[in-house]
Formats: sequence, C-alpha cells, structure tokens
Amino acid sequence: MPERRTVALVTLGCARNEVDSEELAGRLEADGWQLVEDAEAADVAVVNTCGFVEAAKKDSVDALLEANDLKAQGRTQAVVAVGCMAERYGKELAEALPEADGVLGFDDYADISDRLQTILGGGIHASHTPRDRRKLLPISPAERQDSAVALPGHAQEPAAAPADLPDGLAPASGPRAPLRRRLGTSPVASVKLASGCDRRCSFCAIPSFRGSFISRRPSDVLQETRWLAGQGVKEIMLVSENNTSYGKDLGDIRLLEALLPELAEVDGIERVRVSYLQPAEMRPGLIDVLTSTPKVAPYFDLSFQHSAPGVLRAMRRFGDTDRFLGLLEQIRAKAPEAGVRSNFIVGFPGESEADVAELERFLTGARLDAIGVFGYSDEDGTEAAGYEGKLPEEEVAERLARVSRLAEELVSQRADERVGETVEVLVESVDEEEGAVGRAAHQAPETDGQILFTSGADLTPGRMVVAKVVGTEGVDLVAEPLHLIEEAGR
Repeated sequence: MPERRTVALVTLGCARNEVDSEELAGRLEADGWQLVEDAEAADVAVVNTCGFVEAAKKDSVDALLEANDLKAQGRTQAVVAVGCMAERYGKELAEALPEADGVLGFDDYADISDRLQTILGGGIHASHTPRDRRKLLPISPAERQDSAVALPGHAQEPAAAPADLPDGLAPASGPRAPLRRRLGTSPVASVKLASGCDRRCSFCAIPSFRGSFISRRPSDVLQETRWLAGQGVKEIMLVSENNTSYGKDLGDIRLLEALLPELAEVDGIERVRVSYLQPAEMRPGLIDVLTSTPKVAPYFDLSFQHSAPGVLRAMRRFGDTDRFLGLLEQIRAKAPEAGVRSNFIVGFPGESEADVAELERFLTGARLDAIGVFGYSDEDGTEAAGYEGKLPEEEVAERLARVSRLAEELVSQRADERVGETVEVLVESVDEEEGAVGRAAHQAPETDGQILFTSGADLTPGRMVVAKVVGTEGVDLVAEPLHLIEEAGR
C-alpha cells in the first residue's frame, strides 16, 4: 500500500481564514491525505495567505519563503499559496514569488487534492488572472443563493465525497456545507455566517477579492455548530465580512435575531459570540437579542473606523461621534457589562488635526474594552488610493503613535473599571508555568484581553467558571475562581 501524502496548512490572517483552512483540511483528508501539524514534516506546505493590508501581505510572503526554506532540508517537496493574497494577485504573485510552486485561487478549493497532486508530480497548474469577484454574483442579493460561485467556508460539496469519512471529519450536509477538519484542540471555533461584502468603503479592497455578500442557510450553520459541539467546542464565534447583513439575501434581514437563540440551545455549546458588526446597520432588535439571550455573549465588535463626520464620508461610511456614543448608550442601557471593541484608521487622506481631536473625543467617551489603531496606507484598486490630500508618512506615523498611546491608556482604564465584577470565564489553557488562562464574555479570542486566574486548581480547558475580577495587568484581568458551572441544567 503506497504511503499517504502528507500536507500541512499554515494559516495567516483572520478567523475567516481559519475556517477556510479547516475546509481545505477536510477536503484533503477525505481524499486520502494525511494532515500534519508542522510544515517541516509535510510533503506539501499550504500557506493560507492574508491580503488585507501591507503588513499582512508581508507576513504572508515571509511565511511562504520560510516554508520554501524547508525544501532544502529534504522532506518538503512543494510550497503552495492559497487564500486572499493568492486570490487577489494570482499570476502577479506567482511571477514575483517563484519560490511558491503553486498559487491557487478560491475556484481551486473544490479540487484542492488534484491541484496538489499535480504540483507534487512536477506539473504546473496555471495561476489565475485576478478578477473582481463582485461581478460573479447577481446585483440583487435575493438572486445569489443558487449561484455556483466558489465561496470558501461554505463551498459546494465534492462531487464524489466518500461514503465513510475519517473519524472527526464533518460531513457535507448539502450544496452549501463543506467538509471540515479541526486543526486544533481549542474549545473555541469560528463558524462562517456569510461571505463577501456589499459595502463600498473607499479604503477597503476585500469585496473585490471576496465578492458580494451571500449568507449561509441557517440549517447549515446549525448543523456545523452541532458537529463542532460534538468535537468538544464550547464557544462558537460567528464570522463574516459583515454579520449585520446576514439574511438579507434570504429574505429576512432579522434572520440573525432568530438564529442566535437556536445556536445557544445546541447541546454542549456554552457561549455564542458574534463578530464584525457594522454600526450603521445595528438595529434595536439585534441589540436586544445580543444583550438578553442566555449563552449569547453581550459582545459588540463594532467597525467604527473613525468618528469625525468628514473623514467617515470620505471613507464612504456613516455616523459621527455623538451618534456612536448614543449607540453605546443604548447597548449599555440593556447590558452595562457588555464588551465593545473596534478598529480605527488614522492619517486618512484629508484628515485634519481637528478630525484627530474628534476621534480622541470619541475614544475618551466610548469606554471600549479593546481598540485597534492602524495608520492609513494605499491599497491597490481602492477609491481612496486615488484621493488627493495624502498625508506625509511621518505625519501618519506620528498620529498613529499618538492615538495608540491614548488607546492603550483607555483600555487599561476600562479594565480597571471591571475590578470587582463577577464574570463567567471559559478556560482555554492550563500551564504549569503560566497558570490557567481564559476569557470572559467581553473578550474575543486573539484580539482582546484575557482572564488570568489566581489559581488553576480544578480548572481544565473547556470548562466554564464563575470568577471575581480582583486586579488587572494592562488590558488583561486577574480573577479568582469561585466555582465551576455545571454544563447540564444551566
């Protein structure tokens, strides 16, 4: 019997990419590949790239070059780029980075096994010519559901899926549900709610290579959540480019409000978290569900980006400082303990000192739990890249440093405000040296702070614990465990 080919998936970027990698892993394992954790132990290293901003693209190139270095050691035979950067640049990336043996776009995902076999056999699979993926779907959202366009994370079922899948491999339930293999043991997993975006923010290129917005059907989201619960997952995080638009192409813009309670009732799931919310699309009913449904985290990942109205208009966005503060007041009136995070861009073309001061006024009044600040840089193919009024790089850097210092101070103050709170914490890791670490409802994985326990006795990953916050370490909270939450009969 021939030895099974081995493959390792290296994932960069956001949680959406993590879901896509697990789809690729599921397809490959279903076709007989052996998944290995380390690229140095694999015949093929597949690097799932990020193409969002320059820093992320550089990280992706570095990862590809690092994987290529392994070929000199004898085990790794091929390095293949997939993901957003590969989709966005296609042939251009292949020509600029000959160290990659293949550059595969989203349309290749359904046939990923054949593509890798071809590359391993010395063949060449032609890199695709990038195209605006928004043009592949109908303009009307209601007409998109039956499209055959490749949608990573909810791609079409393989034509010949094996009848007996390996243990731990999620079966495809229908034309929109993918095979999926978990690539880690974390008690947290992301579930893709939708793909693409219909917004036209002037600084963002994502819709051009991720395409227009299209929802997954609730039944597929529910089935995948049940499968993840069976794999030991305790918290699911719903991800997409814009979760507030969920359901608009299915005939019900309030579909998320109906789906969340159903997800929270899945046996084994202890917490449901929603990410990527657009402030301009928030509605009272969604706020109510997010703040009052048991097991749904009162967590608001709101994409403000700025608060000066002139800058927001140039960004093709809506709102201002007072409207945003009013939205936060509505949320905290329902759930005073709600967690709120956001990202902001400084140095946008035409941004004045008064605009920066307006942003600082908002940040000071918003009491956010986590703040990401980025300096503006041109992105290929975006409207803002052609704007006049570009600021010198050194001025953008100065504003970035200034606002970042304020943000760091403010999130530390917000952490201090939480001292004395009683929180429900999902234990994520227990280490002899670092102790037990987890997250409360107001803390999302990777992007926000953590809970550092004063004691790790009787704590194991995946358990929910009631704890009292007794101190802070920057944005992280120090908490004393009070008692474990029984999983049954909560």
